[in-house]
Amino acid sequence: MKAILGKKIGMTSIFDAAGKNIACTVIEAGPCVVTQVKTIESDGYNALQLSFGNKTEKSTPAPLKGHFSKSNTAPKSYTREIRNASMDKNLGDVVDATLFAEGEKVNVVSTAKGRGFQGVVKRHGFSGVGQATHGQHDRSRAPGSLGNSSDASRVMKGMRMAGQMGNNRVKMKNLKIVKIFAEQNLVVVSGCIPGAPGQYVIIEN
Repeated sequence: MKAILGKKIGMTSIFDAAGKNIACTVIEAGPCVVTQVKTIESDGYNALQLSFGNKTEKSTPAPLKGHFSKSNTAPKSYTREIRNASMDKNLGDVVDATLFAEGEKVNVVSTAKGRGFQGVVKRHGFSGVGQATHGQHDRSRAPGSLGNSSDASRVMKGMRMAGQMGNNRVKMKNLKIVKIFAEQNLVVVSGCIPGAPGQYVIIEN
């Protein structure tokens, strides 16, 4: 598997050869540094550890400074492990946007925006209960009955209720690479990617 770390810049649109307007997302892909190479002999599995984004020495713990010094690179802010990587890279090698080609299909892993504690209408699309008449008070956005009375006498597991919404890991599959700007380390993919601008992402295929 090929993969690179990046950061969501924002969205734009591009016209294709047929004149169709395509909504796209711009990603700053790399450059990433290989900060660790894991093998079956030493770790029990094959993996490459990639690091992206500069971090100040002051805010980096001493153990991490020693870890990054082994690959002769400055401290990084975002580090992820790519298992069973098909990339032939060694410790300290750089992975940039040229890893992929235009027209290639990729998956993008991101983190959705956090929306805090939300009710059932926003979180699950409930329509609310009843009408705002006949003396009904503050029930238009209520979830309604939650469980059984005599038989189970409890709320069943998996009941859709109010709670934390968003801030979850999402993988968008089969996005097409529309354009690559290798000099600026920018990759433009079709469609949208969850998360706010500045969110770290993983591009893989």
